[in-house]
Amino acid sequence: MEDLTIASTLKGLKNGDFTSKEITEDYLKKIEDNKDLNAYITVCSDIAIKMAEVADKKRANGETDSMLGVPIAVKDLFCTKGIKTTAASKILSEFVPEYESTVTQNLINHGAVFLGKTNMDEFAMGSSNVTSYFGPCFLPYRKQSAPDMPLVPGGSSGGSATAVASDLCVAATASDTGGSIRQPASFSGLVGIKPTYGLCSRYGMVAFASSLDQAGPLTKTVEDAAIMLNAMSSYDPKDSTSENVNIPDLRSVLGKSIKGMKIGLPKEYLENLNEDGINSINEAKRWLEDAGCEIVNISLKTTPYALPAYYIIAPAEASSNLARYDGVKYTYRSPSYSNLEELYVNSRSEGFGEEVQRRILTGTYVLSAGYYDAYYNKALKIQKMIKEDFNNNAFSKVDVLLTPTTPSTAFGMSEINNMSPIDMYLNDIFTVTVNIAGLPAMSVPCGLSSKDKLPMGVQLIANRFNETDIFKVAYVMEQAANFNDLKKEILRR
Repeated sequence: MEDLTIASTLKGLKNGDFTSKEITEDYLKKIEDNKDLNAYITVCSDIAIKMAEVADKKRANGETDSMLGVPIAVKDLFCTKGIKTTAASKILSEFVPEYESTVTQNLINHGAVFLGKTNMDEFAMGSSNVTSYFGPCFLPYRKQSAPDMPLVPGGSSGGSATAVASDLCVAATASDTGGSIRQPASFSGLVGIKPTYGLCSRYGMVAFASSLDQAGPLTKTVEDAAIMLNAMSSYDPKDSTSENVNIPDLRSVLGKSIKGMKIGLPKEYLENLNEDGINSINEAKRWLEDAGCEIVNISLKTTPYALPAYYIIAPAEASSNLARYDGVKYTYRSPSYSNLEELYVNSRSEGFGEEVQRRILTGTYVLSAGYYDAYYNKALKIQKMIKEDFNNNAFSKVDVLLTPTTPSTAFGMSEINNMSPIDMYLNDIFTVTVNIAGLPAMSVPCGLSSKDKLPMGVQLIANRFNETDIFKVAYVMEQAANFNDLKKEILRR
């Protein structure tokens, strides 16, 4: 079970080395033995065993599929029929959906086995997984300089990252509104791709910011990411933002030559990088030049405006989306109220955590009369400028962009106490532009930090629906990085 990938699991199942039921039972035992990591909110043992048995019967009958019998984890904001879906919030802590999200239904159709629902920042609002109503989860790694300090896995898909990095599943679904797949991938030494907005259906995903949210996979390898993204993606008439595009077999482009491709290096992403960040970019540049790529220095002048625009647009949409949670229908209801207004106020005050309340208040403020034009409308204009900047100054000149994923490696739980909300928001400084522009981007492990030997990732960005170029370049970088050997140097808990 150590370091099983989707590809190696499928191979083992095909060769009869093990059955889906056998490895599912092993994963469930390992989840139970590692409860202290708090990677899962809900473990669905009985359902997982039944799904594995169905997969084994299908395989015995000669059926095959891209995820048949592969045990995975599901981030707890994808609605799963008959399985609790909480978005890591008290207000949804007892919610059991009567329908299946399109992404999880696609995975079921391809034969995946669901081990359970993973921990996350409440309503996907956070960069550390500490805002979860169910408590933080932790990386299985330690800093060399502070081995007793637990490390956060990043957020908001922290539980999915921890589950994959700790071998508590083969792979996991995640979602990305401003970096929530890529930042945990970088912290955890995983591959995480946020696909083009509209490639994966948002139907059945608990909404944070509807124009920015997008589903994607967290996996151990680029090949696994290709397999799982193909299984998750589809056109969906139930989602008005779903794009009816041809989705190629992403696995088929892996290993193809990238000679002659132009890789853009935007100078705005390289300012104020620490030494490890500079070294990781230089190493990635060398790998790509060795593969025959041309490195092109470019400028994206709107980059500094992306983060403030994001933290206006995202809270505004969150304020609207979260207005439905009022304590009346299917959500948490405060036991103490004497009239309808008190029911609303008390239920929302008790049901939402501090970070979610902060963003709801911010969003309500920027949408209020007198401030709508000053803040929200201006942010939308900046969003349009950022999209034009990518089109005119990046993808008219290069094929793929190379940038850092995060400004730092994973930080410790005790370090969060010294960080303000603004400090936390700055973790998204290299990732939010992609969501603002609706582009695809992937974080790929590139090495370890020099002092603490913690995973580091670099980010690859392409034009809309050009995931194939990202996968081609990422695969070459993955082979050059040889990250699996480097992982032996990481201090584990």
